[in-house]
Amino acid sequence: MATTQLLATVALLESAPSLNLVRGQVGTVVDRLSDSSVLVEFSDLDGQTISIEAFPMDQLLTLYYATSEQVA
Repeated sequence: MATTQLLATVALLESAPSLNLVRGQVGTVVDRLSDSSVLVEFSDLDGQTISIEAFPMDQLLTLYYATSEQVA
């Protein structure tokens, strides 16, 4: 399983209705809890925290702002 770095930008692969988070919602990894789970902070467009929640890595998609050559 690939590791996700702290402060990586991620998106939810499925909704979490009980947390008021929807599929595709973008967040930032703020802590690594284990090899398979991370703590993610979700914020609004003004930077105000909406929620900080733990998620297994298989429920997240890491997003990149660079080409694959720049990421590698």
